[in-house]
Amino acid sequence: MLESILSKYPKEQDMLIEILLDVQNQKTDQYLSEAEIEQIASYLSLPTAHVSSAVSFYTFFSTQRRGEHVIQVCKDVPCYLNDSDNLVDTIQKQLGIGMHETTEDGMFTLEPTSCLGICDGAPAMRIGEHTYTKLNKDRVTALLAEYRGKR
Repeated sequence: MLESILSKYPKEQDMLIEILLDVQNQKTDQYLSEAEIEQIASYLSLPTAHVSSAVSFYTFFSTQRRGEHVIQVCKDVPCYLNDSDNLVDTIQKQLGIGMHETTEDGMFTLEPTSCLGICDGAPAMRIGEHTYTKLNKDRVTALLAEYRGKR
């Protein structure tokens, strides 16, 4: 799979983030293995440490296996002041997991994230590529049920 993804991109260092996203998003467990990081570094003629640094810097990348749906709750001040802690509590109770954990069925992983850039919609969270704003306990419960129904 990795070779076919890499073949779509020119061997230019500017393609690093796009390649990393493409590789991670093609996998149901949404993470980048050390072997994949090494192969991407080799393909782009970059030091492995450079690629690893990019992966560790951005919250949307992971080196740990994650669930099919990654729930990222904003932890910055506007969301915190608008009760994001209660959203996290609701998610944890509904799914039976803590922060940085994955449900037993591999469907959800819960993670904190830095600012999502939509402070006027606080509290906010992202599930995969979709961002949700102005959340409350009922809306979060409904969203989790909706994602469960997609399986």
